Amino acid sequence: MQPKVLKYLLDIESVIIEIEVIKSQVGNDFKLFQGNIILQRAVERDLEIIGEAVRKLTSISHETNITSSKKIIGLRNIISHAYDSIEPELIWGVIQRDIPMLSDEIQALKAQISH
Repeated sequence: MQPKVLKYLLDIESVIIEIEVIKSQVGNDFKLFQGNIILQRAVERDLEIIGEAVRKLTSISHETNITSSKKIIGLRNIISHAYDSIEPELIWGVIQRDIPMLSDEIQALKAQISH
């Protein structure tokens, strides 16, 4: 496995941790998240980083399977290029529903590397 694969996995993992910290800062409460534009922008940036890392990861390692890779990359493109259409409800849904699943997949991929 290429060293870059581990780098991208670790990048994704560190950003997921940042997102979890943000969720805890608002007590996992959407209304508090919605009322804090700085935290919203921070999560959007984190999702951009995840999308770019997933794009690079899947381009160098075709056997690396991330379930929603196309959706993740697509969200990154939307945040980057159609930023004015991003609603807090969309971002909140992603961090509640999709990020935990991605976290599990990243942990499994890291475990495969260590074996």
